[in-house]
Amino acid sequence: MERTNHSVVFEFILLGLCKSQNFQILFFLGFSVVFVGIVLGNLLILVTVTFDARLHTPMYFLLINLSCIDMILASFATPKMIVDFLRERKTISWWGCYSQMFFMHLLGGSEMMLLVTMAIDRYVAICKPLHYMTIMSPRVLTGLLLSSYAVGFVHSSSQMAFMLNLPFCGPSVIDSFFCDLPLVIKLACKDTYILQLLVIADSGLLSLVCFLLLLLSYGVIIFSVRHRAASRSSKAFSTLSAHITVVTLFFAPCVFIYVWPFSRYSVDNILSVFYTIFTPLLNPIIYTLRNQEVKAAIKKILCI
Repeated sequence: MERTNHSVVFEFILLGLCKSQNFQILFFLGFSVVFVGIVLGNLLILVTVTFDARLHTPMYFLLINLSCIDMILASFATPKMIVDFLRERKTISWWGCYSQMFFMHLLGGSEMMLLVTMAIDRYVAICKPLHYMTIMSPRVLTGLLLSSYAVGFVHSSSQMAFMLNLPFCGPSVIDSFFCDLPLVIKLACKDTYILQLLVIADSGLLSLVCFLLLLLSYGVIIFSVRHRAASRSSKAFSTLSAHITVVTLFFAPCVFIYVWPFSRYSVDNILSVFYTIFTPLLNPIIYTLRNQEVKAAIKKILCI
């Protein structure tokens, strides 16, 4: 894709999280530790599921895909943000900015649909346990997984289409630590009010559809579990609680970011940090602590 002749901005300036030099050093150390934790935590899940034959089930196959997405989601902007804490001038090229926005929406859209797929998997496992392996066959599982990534790609491509032929002639300052599409569109040298609404509507529609599907799935599961024996209900609720916690952590920031997309700078940054950094960190912790099978497999691998 070529930019129009009116585009004279070749890089953007990122304001980052703060301007205080002392805080930036603290943030550099803190986020470096967090990023290492994200990579190690999600790699631990990948290695555990891969090398433990007892975990070779549809649920854990979907879980390692979630871990892969989380690692990449945390990696598209976090390493640059960490390095920028040591730089006085924080810049990003036009194509670097474009790439960040593309992968942000690709991974975000894919993870939304993957969470829906995981809810479907739990519905079949809990409500139709005798037919679980038949219904969630490798063919069906692969189709659901590919559909999740396809939806993410189509969503991201449609979002990036809004950037086509937008002229950028200054200013080029973005009030964030990464290129967020609504903030970048505001910098275009033309009236982008309608475009901003389309961007919000696009992301909002996908979020709303996925959220309603998740509510429906978990509602049916909870209704079904209530009529079962206490022992079976306890195990089902234990599994569900981890999924519901992850869904809540993922969608809560989305609601604030896209319902109030041009809110105050500090609020936007806190939510963006939570969405791109802390959610990928918390997911492996939640699935590990709430899942006895995963904990037992990890202890076996670590020889504890």
